[in-house]
Amino acid sequence: MPSISPGSAASPNDGAEVADGDPPISSVIDVVHDGGDWEAVAGADELVRVAARAVTQDLALENIEVCVALSSDEQVAELNGSYRGKPTPTNVLSFPAVPMLPMEGDARFLGDIALALETLQREADDMGVPVAHHLQHLVVHGFLHLLGYDHLTDTEAEEMEALEVRILSRLGIADPYANAGDPIGQNMSDSERD
Repeated sequence: MPSISPGSAASPNDGAEVADGDPPISSVIDVVHDGGDWEAVAGADELVRVAARAVTQDLALENIEVCVALSSDEQVAELNGSYRGKPTPTNVLSFPAVPMLPMEGDARFLGDIALALETLQREADDMGVPVAHHLQHLVVHGFLHLLGYDHLTDTEAEEMEALEVRILSRLGIADPYANAGDPIGQNMSDSERD
């Protein structure tokens, strides 16, 4: 796992934008609509991009590319079944790219993130948090998986959760782990935990 030092903190801003400014032009966050009625989440595309920018800024990532697919439970269940042998929906899936050196001037592709709309909405409701905040949390969570972070052991989970909390604070989002231990872990399917 990479050793990354803390980035500078930004002022909270209700998840609208990161106060430290935009990432370098060479960083690309692609958002694709792959299923589900994402119009039900106001500004979903921008919420995804803002959360991803918060990761790139906090971890000082440059010249990278990530693709986030806004999907449905049905499509995420298919992906989960095909790639992980668990044909059930889960909130977020991350598919890290095979490490390779980019061509000169090209961004380094980190991988894909898939989000399941219905699971995301249900979890946000169960936890009593705004859907926008949970969406951004899952983007940060999925992005950290692309970078090699995981939560299979207590030590890994503590490191990953600390990064999530720090990055989410840049977006003005409260610590999602402050109440009831691990809300993401409590609501995620076995496929996400493994």
